[in-house]
Amino acid sequence: MTADKKQAEFLKWMPEVLNALRALDGSGKPKEVSNWIAKKFDLSDKVLEATTKTGVPRFHNQVQWARQYLVWEGLLDSSKRGTWTLTKEGLKASLDTKSSQEIFTKWVKIHATVRAKVQSKSEDEVHEHTETAPSVVESARSSLLKRLKAITPEGFERMMKYVVREMGFESVENTQFVKDHGIDGYGTLRVNEFITFRVIFQCKRYSTSPVSRSEVGDFRSAMIGRADKGIIFTTGRFSEDAKREANREGAPAIELFDGEKLVDLLERYQIGIIPVTTFEVDEPFFAKFSNNI
Repeated sequence: MTADKKQAEFLKWMPEVLNALRALDGSGKPKEVSNWIAKKFDLSDKVLEATTKTGVPRFHNQVQWARQYLVWEGLLDSSKRGTWTLTKEGLKASLDTKSSQEIFTKWVKIHATVRAKVQSKSEDEVHEHTETAPSVVESARSSLLKRLKAITPEGFERMMKYVVREMGFESVENTQFVKDHGIDGYGTLRVNEFITFRVIFQCKRYSTSPVSRSEVGDFRSAMIGRADKGIIFTTGRFSEDAKREANREGAPAIELFDGEKLVDLLERYQIGIIPVTTFEVDEPFFAKFSNNI
């Protein structure tokens, strides 16, 4: 994809991020915003399943870029991690293609001016529209996901056993690595002294191909009579058909954890990561208070 096409795509989503957050009563999780836009435009499975070279969902990546410019413009609040929130200005703002382009051009110039003054990294290094998420945190997430994909399939099953146990499950065990009939592990979730749920899980250490609808269906079949709940973990992603199958009306729901969601889980509970306290200067923030810009 050329730079012009990338630019045109995220500019298109800038007004829609505002529209989505208004529809969500002013704030929402990143995937909620992306899902709202995808539904409004009836985006195809092909578009939603497309990824970047690093395995990041391309559409969601472009929505994140749109959000970043809206934050710099003061239309979205950047203070709450994990939640996108409209500011007072954002609640009233109405963008179109022209105004979105103006915001983009404005902040490209601001970044260039600030970089020139502090003699920091070149524009290509700092502000290039690569196919990665727009933050150092996203770079760390990509590294974590890459490490997950490097684990052997058997190792991934053992790791998910550890993760499930850390989530409070009891009697967690892996099945035999061969002839497991689609079940890689099981455990018991105790809700209270009187209620417990038998849960089975499946692990798919995939790098490229998405988990298909048929694979979800086969796992559900294996679950019947053996458990009350099922979970599928993958280092990759699920096809849109697979997601629909997992939540098909009239069938037992199956929880899906793709690579991105799994990274969220590991970060939240600090599993397999070492927290590092650091910071980088937010140049756009200081640019707003500079008399010379």
